[in-house]
Amino acid sequence: MTYFERVKQKPISKTPIILGIESSCDETAASVVKNGREVLSNVIISSATKQAEFGGVVPEIASRAHTEAVSQAVKRAISEAGVSFGDLDAIAVTYGAGLLGALLVGVSYAKSLAYALDIPLIAVSHIRGHMAACYLADKSLQPPFIGLLTSGGHTAVTVVESYTKMKILGSTLDDAVGEAFDKVARVLGLSYPGGPNVERLAKQGQNDITLPKMLKNSGGYNFSYSGLKTAVINYIHNKEQKGEPINKADVACSFQCAAIDVLCYKAIEAAKEYGINTVAVGGGVAANGYFREQLVKKCAYKSINAVLPPKILCTDNACMIAAEGYIQYINGNFADLTLNAKASVELR
Repeated sequence: MTYFERVKQKPISKTPIILGIESSCDETAASVVKNGREVLSNVIISSATKQAEFGGVVPEIASRAHTEAVSQAVKRAISEAGVSFGDLDAIAVTYGAGLLGALLVGVSYAKSLAYALDIPLIAVSHIRGHMAACYLADKSLQPPFIGLLTSGGHTAVTVVESYTKMKILGSTLDDAVGEAFDKVARVLGLSYPGGPNVERLAKQGQNDITLPKMLKNSGGYNFSYSGLKTAVINYIHNKEQKGEPINKADVACSFQCAAIDVLCYKAIEAAKEYGINTVAVGGGVAANGYFREQLVKKCAYKSINAVLPPKILCTDNACMIAAEGYIQYINGNFADLTLNAKASVELR
């Protein structure tokens, strides 16, 4: 009997303990989550400091860092959770989307460990993982709800119809919102990681530069951030050409306000149209303080409940992978040992 045949025959635990492994970019993360909602440990080993020396993520450096850190992260997660490897019911791992070499480190380690422990291996989409973080933020959260994805690689409004089914209402037509934050950061001469540095600089500025709120009143629930990014570049270029001073804090603040306004508007419009009174947000931009403040305020005005994970669960982490892994586990969606990493996966 093959490994896959054996694990498919194992009874589904009613209180599963799942190890999550995440290695899609520059964070090597491992977490143990019980019942899909209770975080027992959350370990993150970041190579961001190394990446900052090069102004951004270098795939080869990220892969090497994951190779050096993955075993340590998993052992720490097991220890801090107060469990043993024998207590695990399954291993969930990010298989995409992300840097291919980085993903392969996590996938290879997870496959080896799952085989050695003879427990199910679960392939998790990094995108769905970001939304699953909301279940950890609000243990009473259940579908249906409006899902707003705000990551570095994806921006979308969805209707989460069930734990396994997500309807895409609209997504970005070009740049994702997190990508736009990073690109604007580079234009402003800010160091990596760009998003948090734009937010910090924006606190010192004023929203007094007119920038486009792309597709706010058109395009359905689709987004476009390339035009906003270009508007910032053109504004800075024109100022430089005229020899005029540039208040970078004002640029950061005005950009942030324009980018966030559209996110809030479209999520709330979707909630109103579909008669759903909860908006749940996942992805790195959900850690932005201004965004959190604005979404909560605007949702409250419309009597809509806003669910935002703690900031540590908005950026890349393994808790969200284990939480999504729980959903796949109870539905018996296991992977076999041919599982491979994918640089891109469908938003679904």
